[in-house]
Amino acid sequence: MKLTHHEQTPSPEHAFAQYIRIIGKGKKGSRPLTKAEAYTAMRLILTNEVEPIQLGAFLMLMRVKEETPEELAGFVLAARESAKLSADHDLVDLDWSSYAGKRRHLPWFLLSALLLADKGINVFMHGAGGHTSGRLYTQDMLKYLGINPATSVTEAKQQLKDTHFSYLSLEHFCPKLYEIIELRPLLGLRSPVHTLVRLINPFNATHSIQGIFHPGYRPVHQEAAALLQQPHAAVLKGEGGETERNPDVDCLVQSVHNGELADENWPALFTRRHVKDEEMDPSHLALIWQGDLQNEYAEQTILGTTAIALKLLGKADTQIAAYQLATDYWLSRDKQKFS
Repeated sequence: MKLTHHEQTPSPEHAFAQYIRIIGKGKKGSRPLTKAEAYTAMRLILTNEVEPIQLGAFLMLMRVKEETPEELAGFVLAARESAKLSADHDLVDLDWSSYAGKRRHLPWFLLSALLLADKGINVFMHGAGGHTSGRLYTQDMLKYLGINPATSVTEAKQQLKDTHFSYLSLEHFCPKLYEIIELRPLLGLRSPVHTLVRLINPFNATHSIQGIFHPGYRPVHQEAAALLQQPHAAVLKGEGGETERNPDVDCLVQSVHNGELADENWPALFTRRHVKDEEMDPSHLALIWQGDLQNEYAEQTILGTTAIALKLLGKADTQIAAYQLATDYWLSRDKQKFS
């Protein structure tokens, strides 16, 4: 029997539609995804089983409602699975995310990471660049220090063995997430991907440090790290959203240590705020390292950020001891590097 126009069989619902419905069914009908649902939703996205219109709807609905720790943990698990990187606990001491880019100050945190590497601590930095105009991204700043970003996981591993530092763009270990981040100019907003990539910790390092811009995301990252059973993690409101302590203001660091959540305030290092530089000259990064340029804001940013990392790593038990160790590292650094 032939069906009339009005009797045609409806198209079966797409497998991803349910996840859009869960978070988008209005104020009373919607709810957050469970960790398992978030994992499945992100897995469908990363295996290209989602239509572009569905992806856009999902990302923006999630952006409006904001991610819960459970959703974030589920997303991260799917992303780690997609990246297919082997866990190597001896390879990386500190996982350092760098996705925001700098707009007001140079990325002094880069010298903090390199200071740790100078003392034999393996620092793996990952990020993405170019998605927001007017910002300086880490991968573009490295050339001013004579450092080449890695272009593959294999190269990153070799750099870590050779120099204790490597930067690898997201596009080289999870290209689909990188592709979504690059939608920023099209959507006009950041998406949940900007949040989850900070937690991805590709090499499964026991210690992870992240900077965020909006303070409300700080506890979400902290709780998500606990759900992911990350042994040691710290998150702070970083200057410009990068993992960088602003020495002019108090800095709340929210951390996880073997399942225990802790909040710790690091007081400002200056009583008066500094005026930002009129221009950001990337050549100053090497000059500060080599001691050929003096800048108290830059130096205290480097020391303050390094101190937080050292305390996270368990190299010091107190803020004072961590700051003193950071100072010792700085005074004994190899100034001939990056020339």
